[in-house]
Amino acid sequence: MAGAGNAIRGSRVGAGPMGEAERGEAAPRQMVTYFCSHDHRSVVTFAIEAAAPDSWDCPKCGLPASLDSDNPPPAPKIEPYKTHLAYVKERRSETEAADILDEAVALLRSRRKAGEIIF
Repeated sequence: MAGAGNAIRGSRVGAGPMGEAERGEAAPRQMVTYFCSHDHRSVVTFAIEAAAPDSWDCPKCGLPASLDSDNPPPAPKIEPYKTHLAYVKERRSETEAADILDEAVALLRSRRKAGEIIF
């Protein structure tokens, strides 16, 4: 036996086209165009009362974009990953590192002579 047809099957309460009568009027808007260094053009919509920012991230490539089409901002310089050793070398000179190493080795040797167990 087939089920009876239901005209609203698959829809929910309140579903349907909403016009401005139900939502209210849309706020007045301004369209602002931003340009990135990859020649992407992004149009962003803001409310009329809102101040448009000077820069915006390009939605296509993620680079910074500006309002000036002739001089878009350059891509930021990405520094490679630094290891812990690289950070230590920035803080210590070679002579300081040698002194610290000599102190640590002397301490270990003195502990061995004293018979301490070192793990």
